[in-house]
Amino acid sequence: MFWKSIHRWLGLSLGTAALLIAVTGTILAFFPLRNAWVAVRPEAALPVSVLAQRVADHVPGLEEIKRLPAGGFVAYSFHADQTRAARVDPTDGRILGPYAPSPVERWVRGLHRSFFLGDAGRIAAAAVSLAMVLLCLSGVFMLARRLGGWRRLGTPMRGSAAQKIHGWTGRALVLGLGVSSLTALYMAATTFSLIPADSGVDPQVVSATSTGPDRRPAEIKVLQELRAGDLRDLTLPAADDPGDTWTVVTDGGKGWIDRHSGEWLAWQPVGLARSLYDVVYALHTGEGLWLWSLLMGLIGLCVPLFWVSGLLIWLQGRHGAPRPSGSSSLRSADVLVFVASEGGTTWGFATALHDALVRAGHRVCTTGLQAFAVAPATRYVFVLAASYGNGQAPAHADQALERIQRLPAVEGVPVTVLGFGDRQFPAFGRFPRALDWALRDRGWPHLLPFECIHRQSAQQFERWCDALSAVLGRRIMPHYVPHVPRTVTLRLEARRSYSSVAGATAILRFSGPSDGSRTTGRHRLPHFEAGDLLGVLAPGSPVPRYYSLASGRRNGFLEICVRHTPGGLCSGFLHTLKGGDEIQAFIKSNDGFTLDRSHQPLILIGAGTGVAPLAGFIRNNSRKAPMYLYFGTRSSEEDFYFGDALKGWLQDRRLTRLRTAFSRPPAGCYVQDALRQDAGRLKSLLVRGAALRVCGSQAMAQGVAIVLDEILAGLGLTVQRLREQGRYAEDVF
Repeated sequence: MFWKSIHRWLGLSLGTAALLIAVTGTILAFFPLRNAWVAVRPEAALPVSVLAQRVADHVPGLEEIKRLPAGGFVAYSFHADQTRAARVDPTDGRILGPYAPSPVERWVRGLHRSFFLGDAGRIAAAAVSLAMVLLCLSGVFMLARRLGGWRRLGTPMRGSAAQKIHGWTGRALVLGLGVSSLTALYMAATTFSLIPADSGVDPQVVSATSTGPDRRPAEIKVLQELRAGDLRDLTLPAADDPGDTWTVVTDGGKGWIDRHSGEWLAWQPVGLARSLYDVVYALHTGEGLWLWSLLMGLIGLCVPLFWVSGLLIWLQGRHGAPRPSGSSSLRSADVLVFVASEGGTTWGFATALHDALVRAGHRVCTTGLQAFAVAPATRYVFVLAASYGNGQAPAHADQALERIQRLPAVEGVPVTVLGFGDRQFPAFGRFPRALDWALRDRGWPHLLPFECIHRQSAQQFERWCDALSAVLGRRIMPHYVPHVPRTVTLRLEARRSYSSVAGATAILRFSGPSDGSRTTGRHRLPHFEAGDLLGVLAPGSPVPRYYSLASGRRNGFLEICVRHTPGGLCSGFLHTLKGGDEIQAFIKSNDGFTLDRSHQPLILIGAGTGVAPLAGFIRNNSRKAPMYLYFGTRSSEEDFYFGDALKGWLQDRRLTRLRTAFSRPPAGCYVQDALRQDAGRLKSLLVRGAALRVCGSQAMAQGVAIVLDEILAGLGLTVQRLREQGRYAEDVF
């Protein structure tokens, strides 16, 4: 929790100042683009002598020529008792117009550098820059932890809208904020002489040693050997000081030239300290690096979103632990429900369980897991715990496991653990499982064996409550109502029905909502990919049921495969639909399971209706990436779902190979058997970097994992290792 504490404390305490510096820095990043746009650059091989002569011929009283970082030139002069700075054209020396930094730029720069507070403001700005460096570091560590490891830093975020926005903008800002903050600290250190900005002092011989008339710029041989593109500054000798010299600064160093002979008096190569400062300055300001400046400016546009989303996450965390109504004290309650939740969603299940137990006549106390204890009145204890990131404990419960490991069991008081997590994470359910092991190791009994709810599944939670009812001998009926996103209306366009001993099944194809216009349904569909989930609300039910999508938005329709479950409210409703009937539904992303644009081989393993998202992957394989499907079902005549389509995809090479496993024939087999028979082919594909997607029942997925571990043993790999590499994902039910 070290990095999280730093991240939260710095974000809350210095967030506004960091936002101000970041926003002003973003504004400043666009000035180098303007400067580069208006700059007039010299010919590639233009000598400094020619440039200086051209400018001197057009600018009376010329004293100095500077090359701006963007590439343009400015001439400084003193004539008729007036000083003047003008932009000049290096091709002929003409004056293009007066040169003066923008008042807006000066104001924003002053606010950015010092808050208009002088040295005290510069110190404060440096402190904020240090805080931003720590924010970046802590954010990266927290993100790696949340996503399940460093290898998964590029994978999509899950969670609330604020968490997703904060994660994506944070990833974009790490580069920009990290570089700008580190360079700001370096420049502040040079301002206060903590680090040298230059590596030497001027040589002792810096005055003219010869006599005679002054040389014109075009006559100075050493200036003829220098290129205008390398020039930084050229200072002409003062007319009233015979000992004054020409001074020239280039990218390579600084030199002094005799005004009479035109020869070098001294040359000082640029030192390491100056070179480093120049690089740091360019990276921080973007001057002379307009592409980098553009990138920094675009990255900086994410800052307000990042700041606001971080504040919302903090506010959600503060209010994420509800206080269920009718709660008893821990000392007087006969049922204790302890909760460990990072984002607050597990509290919804805990509240539903709390209310159901109260309705069943129990005195219930529901609180955070950090308060784990039992009292004389306690009869039952339930722990509802979620994993965070790579199987870690939620922040408020990070010490709970150690505490439980020290507590002796109380005779006659069972403690039952229900976990929550996401199977796409390599460490699915690690923390709640560790809690369960610790409790059993200390001798605590349980009412039900450990179970882990996948992705806040209301159906799985209901089944767990049914099992609890059977053990307690009284009906526990939770009224858990998950948050349902805004739905759209979908119209059934086509269906294909199958009938087998496994139950009636149908492939249903829906089009987008109709608004009476000519716009096609395709263009009114929400964004989705094959493998995402369609949440369907049956009439009269507040709880959605999820079905894997066998199509993507580019196909112009949504397609699902639905088996009619006896007593199933939603599946029964879907099976009664006729062409033209409408449903209310929404899309739920399934980021860890859907495919990226990689051309690596893909092994698809599915059974029954679990073939639906795999069919969607193949349907949209327009790039003809190698795909190998292992499909297990009962009968080729009764439930060979998508059979005709799969044969067509084999012919057009969207599907490389189809391996079926039909279990009903006398010599039938299961998909696990087909995998064993193809062990050699699978090893070859996995050595080539193949990824795997598995979809079907939980029992099937477990069996597949066992077989694959057997096959992988000779390669020094495991299913768990493939998960950690992002090459293995399941969608199970």
